[in-house]
Amino acid sequence: MDIKIDRLPLHSSIIHFNMASKVSISVVVVSWVLCVFMHSKNMFTAAVSVAASESSTLQLEAKALRESGWWSGHFNYTSLNYCNWDEIKCNAGGSVIWIGMSGVYLGEKVRKFNFSSFPNLVLLHLGNTGLRGSIPQQIGTLSKLTYLSLSRNNLTGHFPLFLTNLTQLENLNIYQNLISGPIPEELGNLKNLQVLDLSYNKLTGSIPSTLGLLTNLWVLDLSSNMITGSIPDKLGDLKNLQVLILGNNNLTGLIASALRIFTDLHNMTALYLDSNQFNGSIPLEIGNMKSLTDLNLSNNNILGEIPSTIRHFTNLSYLSLSWNHISGSIPIEIGKMESLTYLNLSNNNIIGEIPIELANCSSLANLSLSHNYLNGSIPSQLSDLSFLRFIDLSYNNLTGNIPPCFFILEFNLSYNSLEGRISNIFQYHSFDAFIGNKDLCGDFKGFSHCPSSSQIMSKIKMLLPLTILFVLLLLWCFFYSRCWVIGKTQSNPSKTKNGDLFSIWNFDGKIAYEDIIEATKDFDIRYCIGTGGYGSVYKAQLPSGKVVALKKLHRLEAEDPSFDKSFKNEVQMLTKIRHRNIVKLHGYCLHKRCMFLVYQYMERGSLFCILSNDVEALELDWPKRMNIIKSIAHALSYMHHECNPIIIHRDISSNNILLNSELEAFVSDFGTARLLDPDSSNQTLVVGTYGYIAPELAYTMVVTEKCDVYSFGMVALEILMGKHPGELLTSLSTLSSQNLMLNEILDQRLPPPTRSIAQDIFFAASVAFACLRTKPKSRPTMKWVSQECLSGKKPLAIPLHAVSLWQLRNQETYMMGESETQSRSACC
Repeated sequence: MDIKIDRLPLHSSIIHFNMASKVSISVVVVSWVLCVFMHSKNMFTAAVSVAASESSTLQLEAKALRESGWWSGHFNYTSLNYCNWDEIKCNAGGSVIWIGMSGVYLGEKVRKFNFSSFPNLVLLHLGNTGLRGSIPQQIGTLSKLTYLSLSRNNLTGHFPLFLTNLTQLENLNIYQNLISGPIPEELGNLKNLQVLDLSYNKLTGSIPSTLGLLTNLWVLDLSSNMITGSIPDKLGDLKNLQVLILGNNNLTGLIASALRIFTDLHNMTALYLDSNQFNGSIPLEIGNMKSLTDLNLSNNNILGEIPSTIRHFTNLSYLSLSWNHISGSIPIEIGKMESLTYLNLSNNNIIGEIPIELANCSSLANLSLSHNYLNGSIPSQLSDLSFLRFIDLSYNNLTGNIPPCFFILEFNLSYNSLEGRISNIFQYHSFDAFIGNKDLCGDFKGFSHCPSSSQIMSKIKMLLPLTILFVLLLLWCFFYSRCWVIGKTQSNPSKTKNGDLFSIWNFDGKIAYEDIIEATKDFDIRYCIGTGGYGSVYKAQLPSGKVVALKKLHRLEAEDPSFDKSFKNEVQMLTKIRHRNIVKLHGYCLHKRCMFLVYQYMERGSLFCILSNDVEALELDWPKRMNIIKSIAHALSYMHHECNPIIIHRDISSNNILLNSELEAFVSDFGTARLLDPDSSNQTLVVGTYGYIAPELAYTMVVTEKCDVYSFGMVALEILMGKHPGELLTSLSTLSSQNLMLNEILDQRLPPPTRSIAQDIFFAASVAFACLRTKPKSRPTMKWVSQECLSGKKPLAIPLHAVSLWQLRNQETYMMGESETQSRSACC
């Protein structure tokens, strides 16, 4: 074969070579084509496989949903597209990512549910569904889950370790169940956790130090369990922690050591260590926790005095140190806590007098100092606290008389050494509030009669000089507070020169007019800051430096009887009203040349204007907005329930809520207000601002307190949303809005609220929707709203994205109606 090949001609070899090359190239081409074909076939097969898998997933989801029986009672259950069912949300591919059945009783139906059929599930809310027994193990397969709530059920057994495999979890709520055993150390694996709530269970053992690995955590609630041991130092690594609730356990150790763990957590706003077994004294370093708004160390074995460093708690609104062994006196530094609404120092060993400085706690609403060893008299300055609604001073050694202005409060003064006559203004208070004060007397059941007239006259003769002095002092106080401030005294020429607005009023307006003309350059347009319904508003700086707002009735309007009536009506109303959150009338001028009212000046203008400005609206953060809602509620409660006859504003709107430099709210514009006569029909022309008027006025023409309640609900919702809620209320009647959640309607210009303030927002939204009910009798009273704002009680911590507007609109939580009996006292 080789010889034959060698002998072939040269051209023959070339031919064989070319043929061989062509064959090789053909083979390569064929191979490439086959390769491409096979690759395309594999890709096609893979695509078909993915599609089949997705289709299979959707089929499994549909099968699991239909076989569950969870939605059988819902009106849209027959829809083929389960993404349209209630409490379900799907992604773009039609796969279920959200199941929220909170409040829907499922019972044993939960056990039949195939959780593993939902690989894309992100949120699962089964709170308050009647779930019993152990936690279903299939939940541990939901690897994409970020939110899991199994709260308010009857779950038993130990905390399941399969839940610690859900590493994407951000929010884990299993509170209010019967889970027992220790808290597993493996919880430290859930590095994405932001909220962990295991409260109200039967957990035992100590707090694992591995929880310190959860550096994204901002809420940790392990309260109301049977946890023992000390607080691990590693919890001090939780730099993002805002709320820590460990109350009602069996934790031990020095309170100083426990508190020092958290002194570097500058984001912490709420710390609850109450009802444990901590001992020792409170360290000075507690003052470093300047961001605290809530501190509860009650019901422990704490000794020593209250440290003076609490003066650094400028944001504190809730402080409870009750049921301890605290000694010493009440530090006057507490008076620096202007945000304080709740203070409880009861059941301790505190001595000394009640400090007058407490009157500086301008927001104080609930004060309890009972079961101590306090002495001296009750400071009359406490009556200056316009928010104060409840005070308990029982079981002390207090002496002297009961301050007259206490009649507007709920109080307990029992078991002291108070003396004197119980005035008739206290006749509606319970006998139990006075019992145990042997020197009190009065004409009420249970009290001894006061001395006879002859006995009194004998004592008066003996004390005549002091009596005269005391009467003169009272008269001076009366005329100073009533006449000078309201502006009904005659002018004082000696004070005319300095333009002191508070003592120059004269009915002919001569002196006031001259000062105002000078301050406003004869009401020059450059001093005008707004135009109202029947006049213009001017800003004026008087010679004394005081800045006031002037509401001036235009000359043409002054000749109109209706405007003149509104002007005088506003004077009449505001001279009867004295409340912290109602704009203060300094005086008025009734003069043939012009008529004007003089108010305290509100630097930030109306609530409407601020909400309409994107920059200024950011200044109204969530805490400030909650305070505005509460302030309006307190003002309306005062008008409806503490004035006789009661006052109906009739035009509550965001335009008539004014804000001062601290963004505190004041109700203004009483030109349309009305004194409600219980013996008349109270029919009236429809007045008010469109969009805030109660619907019943359109057909009944009868004005009641419930008209203001409706308007309050509208304003409260406007504060939450940052805009008027008219379109929202209209859309709530449509099916498409039934899955709209509370967090979706909140003002998106602000960052999401923290958990602590979220509870207040939930409460405010619930009350707002209750106030907006169509039937007036089903709306709550403003007194009830005000008292709930002051109570310090907070609703269950339900995430705002788990609360639907449909639930809020149809809830029955705040039903008070006409069944609530209200006692109406005269205005102070």
